[in-house]
Amino acid sequence: MGYTKILAHTIEQNELSAIFKALAHPARVAILQHISEQPNCICNDIVNDIDLAQATISQHLTELKKVGLISGHQEGKKMCYRINVDKLYEVKHLISTFFNKVQ
Repeated sequence: MGYTKILAHTIEQNELSAIFKALAHPARVAILQHISEQPNCICNDIVNDIDLAQATISQHLTELKKVGLISGHQEGKKMCYRINVDKLYEVKHLISTFFNKVQ
């Protein structure tokens, strides 16, 4: 979406849209589920569990990190991933607020 189109919507609408877009791919949902069950896992752990190429998993991890649903930290040469619980609560609040206004 172009910059001028982003300005036509509220911050909350743009943020929810970005989050929904990140969650719209089933592989990303599977990756989030894997990370929630095995915190501090590395990309290769996810590759072993989900039948996708390492490069594809890396691209999906990048998208999830971009919207803040996961975070990563270096341990030596490896990047370990975990769910960003604070962002998850923020998303829950945004969705709840959105649907409460819809009534």
